[in-house]
Amino acid sequence: MIFIILLLLFLTPCVSGPFVVNVTQTSYQAEENQDITLEWTFSTRRDTSLSSISTLCVESPESQDPQFAGRVQWDKDVLTEGRLTLHVSRLRTNDSGFYVCDILVRPEGSNSRRCWLSVTAAAELQTQRPTESPQERKRNFWIYVGLPVTAFLLPLFVAIFVLNARLTKSPHRKKFNVDSRR
Repeated sequence: MIFIILLLLFLTPCVSGPFVVNVTQTSYQAEENQDITLEWTFSTRRDTSLSSISTLCVESPESQDPQFAGRVQWDKDVLTEGRLTLHVSRLRTNDSGFYVCDILVRPEGSNSRRCWLSVTAAAELQTQRPTESPQERKRNFWIYVGLPVTAFLLPLFVAIFVLNARLTKSPHRKKFNVDSRR
């Protein structure tokens, strides 16, 4: 859902030269439940005071999430520096969309810039293994270690037994008599 904030700043003639609004970043990427600050800059004279800047914040309700209220703040203190910052807290995926800053300067006119905010779903929490009791760990040890060792040793012993049995009954085996009387 696209959420558009139009921020209109009515500046008294405090801007010298052409008036320009810039966006610090054209796109922002964040995850759900994070906070983010979007920033725009505009040209002002160095002697601009906060009292010479009047503001009107207009939210576009037709594209606003019903639970958006209370999660957006903007910083008035940086206006005199030619910056506008918009803080969005506890982001949701449906906060994704274009955010527009439209600044009106009398008598020069207005200028605006927009940026895109993309909010992705938060990574799922890793499932934790339940803790095991000492008896379960001992049983698991025999399952994971004892069974493979048994599976290896049992055929080995069977093979040795079979080979030994064949060698003792072999017809080719000659018996030697050792007579001690000779």
